[in-house]
Amino acid sequence: MKNLFYLCLAIVLCQACQDQSLQSTSNWGVEYPAKGAYAEEPMNTENYAAIVENQFTSPQDQPLSTFSIDVDYASYSNTRRFIKNGSLPPVDAVRIEELVNYFPYHYAEPMAGQPFSVHTELSPCPWQPENQLLHIGLKAKEVPMAEVPASNLVFLLDVSGSMSSPDKLPLLINSFQLLTNQLRSEDRVAIVVYAGASGVVLPSTPGNQKDRILAALEGLEAGGSTAGSEGIELAYQIAEEHFIQNGNNRIILATDGDFNVGVSSEGALRRLIEQKREKGVFLSVLGFGTGNIQDVKMETLADHGNGQYAYIDDLMEARKFLVTELSSTLLTVAKDVKIQIEFNPERVGKYRLIGYENRLLAAEDFNNDQKDAGEIGAGHTVTALYELMPPGTGSAKVDPLKYQAKTSTSAAQSGEWGMLKLRYKEPQGSTSKLIAEPITQADWTPQPSEDLAFSSAVAGFGMLLRKSEHAGNMNYEQVLALARSGKGEDYSGYRAGFIQLVELAKELK
Repeated sequence: MKNLFYLCLAIVLCQACQDQSLQSTSNWGVEYPAKGAYAEEPMNTENYAAIVENQFTSPQDQPLSTFSIDVDYASYSNTRRFIKNGSLPPVDAVRIEELVNYFPYHYAEPMAGQPFSVHTELSPCPWQPENQLLHIGLKAKEVPMAEVPASNLVFLLDVSGSMSSPDKLPLLINSFQLLTNQLRSEDRVAIVVYAGASGVVLPSTPGNQKDRILAALEGLEAGGSTAGSEGIELAYQIAEEHFIQNGNNRIILATDGDFNVGVSSEGALRRLIEQKREKGVFLSVLGFGTGNIQDVKMETLADHGNGQYAYIDDLMEARKFLVTELSSTLLTVAKDVKIQIEFNPERVGKYRLIGYENRLLAAEDFNNDQKDAGEIGAGHTVTALYELMPPGTGSAKVDPLKYQAKTSTSAAQSGEWGMLKLRYKEPQGSTSKLIAEPITQADWTPQPSEDLAFSSAVAGFGMLLRKSEHAGNMNYEQVLALARSGKGEDYSGYRAGFIQLVELAKELK
């Protein structure tokens, strides 16, 4: 019995020593300070897709250039966030077409019966003066907010623990309060949140009951893990229950990007979003905060949902997207908009589309009405730039072809630079319509318009940030000179803001 007593006493003492040790070491023997001794640095898990810049292409080899339009501009506000925080953005966070399309341009209004107008202009390229810069602009028809069809909205809001910082959930709440104040009695809004579990914070409510909607937003708190897929399914269910025929039925997902996108998998979620898109429920995505932005995932969801992807870095950006451009955000005037240009080798030696790398389409996709493309909202402008080399410039990279004879047609001798074609569908349509017009010498000007000067400044800035091999002699001083010459009437102050951003980036480079 005595031996048994001493054995039990030894076990108790040994366990006590182990408990004391565990207070200062982990299971792996690593010492940790007492709770609250320091604030743990958050892990940065931001993710951006690699972009391989478009190269110069010969019209003899590839006469057709085809791409889907893009009215997203998340990359600009995200780039601004990096620069204002004291660093240049990662190269792959910079999508040049989104920088260019952040700004409205002064294109002519479309003619009656047309969803958008088409503008073309040619001028010497600022960073390679021996080349030409082709500027293509689309301007969607303006629709006053009072004339926008009724909206059935579902706010799908991330309230997981990662959303607790001031630039996330608090900014999100303030942003959606701005949107709420724009709602009309014929509009409806529901609020669904997701964290450890999904739930309905506010059932579908008429837009004139603003006190209820604002109170629901004010009561949101961050906490728990993230399970985005459950929230998306619930949001779609509510949107379909309150579907407005010929109205705007849309889910607006707001998150820092750190969420599980799987239904059963990411592919299954994409198919769900596409299926609901065909039924008339669209999905837009707003990104907030620093450290978790899953840029690729968020842009992909919005693209497949026929919606916009925006990054909200401050309340002014929220006002731009959710108040100033609300009719553009809510009302699609043309969908599946594609551009195709056939370049004339008698006038163009080589061409390069600046940006739009993740919007490129195969030539045969242009006439395929089953191929999804971008949407234009009311009042939106869309801008694209091509750099064109004159014939005979650029070193040949392949041996002369033996079997492909070059023939010159009367069209090639016409002096046209190329043929611009656009396809689009009506918002509720399934068959595309065609617009075609030549690019002629009449589009050329030795002195660029303010819009071309400014858009080329923004494109040049993007090339500098991307360390592009095609930047030529472009530098920050030239960007600033172009931007100032193209500032023009800047009622919104966006162009002045760009000039300030370039000046700040110049100090960081």
